[in-house]
Order: sequence, then structure tokens, then C-alpha cells
Amino acid sequence: MIKRYKKKQDNRKFYRINDRIYANSLRVLDAEGKQIGIFSRNDALRQSRDANLDLVEIAPQASPPVAKIIDYNKFLYQEEKKKREEKKNAKASETKEIRLGPFMNDHDLEVMIRRGREFLEDSDKVRFVLKFIGRQIVHPEFGQEVMNKVIHSLSDISKIEREPHFEGKQLVALVVPERKKTHAKTEDTQRDSETI
Repeated sequence: MIKRYKKKQDNRKFYRINDRIYANSLRVLDAEGKQIGIFSRNDALRQSRDANLDLVEIAPQASPPVAKIIDYNKFLYQEEKKKREEKKNAKASETKEIRLGPFMNDHDLEVMIRRGREFLEDSDKVRFVLKFIGRQIVHPEFGQEVMNKVIHSLSDISKIEREPHFEGKQLVALVVPERKKTHAKTEDTQRDSETI
């Protein structure tokens, strides 16, 4: 039987601990991260056993390799906690897509602009796709006009990353939130509140 799928890669990092460390000399750190000194492998293992802790190799590529005397489960917990903090702090900017038509009425266009404004205020990129159906492609100027209205109405909080261009029968533009103007507005409101 032939397997036609790839095995999922495990992105966990593995650490050598205690007797599985092969380096002859090690730069040893305590549980707080303070350097104790450079010891031979046997001396470092002896110190970790005296403290009833594990010797964990945290930087094998360094010369000499760096090892830490710490409880291995506590070490793994701290590493996992760091990863969670990094994920929480780094919000990934998503690209949202809004579809338009070349012959939209004004109310529908206002709703799409409002939705685009909400996405931009949430720090997401917005990709506007104006699709021409059938013989509508004969009059691309109507689509250009709609796209220009949208981009112009959002110009106060955004900037164009990719100008409107044709991809087949679609007119596509990419708009990103502009950081400077949002910060300037908050500073202006703070100054106004301070003067009052």
C-alpha cells in the first residue's frame, strides 16, 4: 500500500538532558540564568545531581555549549509560556477581501466602504475585488470609477499598497492601514483634552 500523504512535521524543539549531553566542557548556568562557570561534563552532571535538578543543554551550537541546571519540566513550561506570550503579542495582519460590482448603487457602496473601514481600523489589509460579469467588461471605466470612489473615501485612514489593476475580468486593489495618521489623530485628541 502506498501512502499518498506527508507526515505532519513536529515543530517542537528537543533538548539533550543529563547523560545525553555529549560535549566535554560546558558553560553552566543556574536556574535564574546566572553563569556559574565552565565545567567538564562530569562536574556539571555532579552539580546538577547534588541540587536534585536536571542538566539541560540549551545552546548546543555555542562554543562551549551552554547548559542550565534546572528542573526539566519547569524548563519546558517556561519555554511554552514564552511561545504563548510571543503569539499573543504578535497579532498577524490578515488580508480581508471585499467584493464589488461595476454598477453598484450608492447605498451598497457605502456599506462596503464602512466594512472596509472596520477592517482597516482592526489593522487588517483590505483587498477590493471588482468583478465584471458577462459583457460588463466592455465598459471598464465604470469599474474604475467605483474603485476610485472606494479608495478616495478610505484615504484618510489608509494608503494604497497595490494600485487598481486587472487580473482577468477582475479589477483588484490592495489597501493597508496607515499607521502615522492614526497616531497623529490620537495625539491631536490628547492635546485637545489637555487644553480643555
